[in-house]
Amino acid sequence: MSARPEPTTLHGWGRHAGVGIELVRSDLAHVPAEVSLARGLGRSYGDASLPYRRDAVVLNTTAADRVLHFDRSTGVLRAEAGLTLEALNRLVMPHGFFPPVTPGTHYVTLGGMVAADVHGKNQHVAGNIGDHVTSMRVLVADGRIVSCSRAEHPELFFATLGGMGLLGIVLEVELTLARIPSPWIVQETRRITDLDAFEEALAESARTFPFSVGWLDCLAAGKTLGRGLLMSGRWAEPGEAHDFAPAHKRRSSVPFDFPEFTLNKLSIAAFNEAIYRKDLHAVSTTLVTPEVFWYPLDSVREWYRMYGRRGFTQYQFVLPRSARGGVRRVLERLHQLGGTPFLSVLKEFGRTGEGTISFPMPGLTLAIDLPVRDDTQRVVDGLNEVVLREGGRIYLAKDSFTRPADYAAMDPRLSAFRAARDAWDPNRRWKSALSVRLLGDEP
Repeated sequence: MSARPEPTTLHGWGRHAGVGIELVRSDLAHVPAEVSLARGLGRSYGDASLPYRRDAVVLNTTAADRVLHFDRSTGVLRAEAGLTLEALNRLVMPHGFFPPVTPGTHYVTLGGMVAADVHGKNQHVAGNIGDHVTSMRVLVADGRIVSCSRAEHPELFFATLGGMGLLGIVLEVELTLARIPSPWIVQETRRITDLDAFEEALAESARTFPFSVGWLDCLAAGKTLGRGLLMSGRWAEPGEAHDFAPAHKRRSSVPFDFPEFTLNKLSIAAFNEAIYRKDLHAVSTTLVTPEVFWYPLDSVREWYRMYGRRGFTQYQFVLPRSARGGVRRVLERLHQLGGTPFLSVLKEFGRTGEGTISFPMPGLTLAIDLPVRDDTQRVVDGLNEVVLREGGRIYLAKDSFTRPADYAAMDPRLSAFRAARDAWDPNRRWKSALSVRLLGDEP
């Protein structure tokens, strides 16, 4: 490899950092042998897209972003893995289509979406992005480019969905988009008084709305534990929608790193109270843009700076439906451990992901943003104890602190994933800081 760049510090979105060598390439079919991992926009919160050691070479795929095929009659689209969700949305929405599943940011690539097998506010009806992927082309460890699908090399296909880039480099993705009646969303917002009421309201919303998500005040305690706002939505029909296209919002930015003491229980409690009371009505209905509904945090550049220089971790777990009261027990344990959650999001899952180690299962998932502090490892260890007892698991795309023994105990499917890696990458060419930390890969 000529003109080898110098090592540089790469970050996950939570500011978890790793030092390695980053290459930006538009031709993903000819990848240098030294490359050990592909990376898109780096929006995984932890160490999934970070190099495993200082001289490890990471391939940035964002220059490989061509749309290769788009059938406007069926919604079938094929594109290179570096295409961003933002660019995809701008391309297909004027033609009456939208991705069938979208995460909470559009600053991700198709390859990254596949690697994390992302879910969204409609998981209870639409599943994960992998449910809508029909085929992929993957560069595997021995240098071959392999086409895979549910019928062709299915073991590679399913292990790549949610496999965090550890089966190979995704070069192309084919998926089927969803038709939409308009580019506007009808959103209903309800104020919920406590966690029990929230779980009931979320289940009711899931029966009547295709999209639903809850914001929880995780600092509330006692009778108000788990109070918050439930946002439900559906695409507006033509007669309900505005007769003009939504305008793109101007983005503000967080101009500097907040001091670490800024986010404390008093400031977060005040913020939560303001959010909880921001609407005078217990129930309100509005017409909003997809950007407002799906990607509210994208309107603020570098919002992670609010957490200070040490950044944050997001602890996201899912508990099966059999674990009644499990979310309450996790939150009670969080309070006992002294955790200071800034942002918490509750959703209902309706199906298990098709990927070998995809995150979702039917039940409830809660994502909790925690500023990184000296005791963060202790807090995560304590939360993992509860999640393990409740039969749940954590989301690798968000994780920074889970220990390998805890993850192995959470997910019995891990043996099947290891078998797929043994078959397609026996020498472990593909690895990351996450795979060294969690899966026992040699650094």
